Amino acid sequence: MTDPGRVTWAEPGDLAAVAERVAAELARPRPLRLCVPGGSTAPKVFAMLAEHGLDWADVTITLNDDRRVPDDHPASNHGKLRAALPDVAIERLVEGAEVAPFDLVWLGMGEDGHVASLFPHMRAELRPGPRVIATTPIPLPPEAPFDRLSLNWRALFATREVILVVTGAAKRRVIEAALAGADLPVATLFAGAQAPVTIYWSA
Repeated sequence: MTDPGRVTWAEPGDLAAVAERVAAELARPRPLRLCVPGGSTAPKVFAMLAEHGLDWADVTITLNDDRRVPDDHPASNHGKLRAALPDVAIERLVEGAEVAPFDLVWLGMGEDGHVASLFPHMRAELRPGPRVIATTPIPLPPEAPFDRLSLNWRALFATREVILVVTGAAKRRVIEAALAGADLPVATLFAGAQAPVTIYWSA
């Protein structure tokens, strides 16, 4: 089982609370390195933050993962992030590239317990150190049948703090199973992270 002292639940855990957490990070001394998830949640949070006129100077953002598609493809996480934050420095994922440590790693999670593009079953390029790796989920999800680029565990663990943002009852059950010792990628996160992990969950 995971050490309960290192993994905590935020209260409240809704997207407004996530926005407050990111805004607090942006108030820290610069430069800052933030790692954020793909999908639809991060752009919603960034839209909330846009109303506050925050300063993004000397902030670099890196995605947890991306699909290996052109930037203008609807499935491109990089394209969505660039549209949400057109004036922010975004570090592109390049296979094999070494990844510098982060101030904050913000992760999402799938209902199969995957984080970034580290799936329960996958083909993965093994590389030493904190790196960008190539992965392919097995089976390919029909809604996103693409090869991926992902940060490996060493890169995701190289941070001062981790937040995990999830919604829905099904994902809460997955997290509770992982905290109880189920063999899932998110359980690897809980067991291996040296930094504090805060779970933001909302229905």
